[in-house]
Amino acid sequence: MLIAARFVCVVALGVWLGETVFLSFVVAPTLFRQFPVHEAGGIMSALFPAYYTVGGACGVALIASTALLWRAGTAWKVASAISAVMLVAVLYAGLVLQPRVRELRLQRQAPTADAQVEAEFDTLHRRSVQLNALVLAGGIALAGVVAARLRA
Repeated sequence: MLIAARFVCVVALGVWLGETVFLSFVVAPTLFRQFPVHEAGGIMSALFPAYYTVGGACGVALIASTALLWRAGTAWKVASAISAVMLVAVLYAGLVLQPRVRELRLQRQAPTADAQVEAEFDTLHRRSVQLNALVLAGGIALAGVVAARLRA
């Protein structure tokens, strides 16, 4: 059971961290270099539901697996806490922020778009980028915690 929990933990962390790095440092920059901003934004907007679904599933798997490992040491409790923070961040970004950002992105393209729409889009987009950075930092920290425990 403990080996299976460690396996699930490592796979979920690897998938989530890989997804986050790939979207943030490969997909998004490439799209915004190759396409006009409104087209790149539309493509990113189409990718986000799957992105947040995968992140949420990985977060649930991480919390479940690290909770099973709690008896193996305090580090697994820390890993579970980090996973929980990451999951809350991805759920908030995906379920609360992203639908509104998508709506505002479409409103920005209308000829009647005003400064208020632009300001709200910028604020919510910045918040979602910050949450993505939090997930990335949490994933890196979690990788350190897990690596330290797996050698033990």
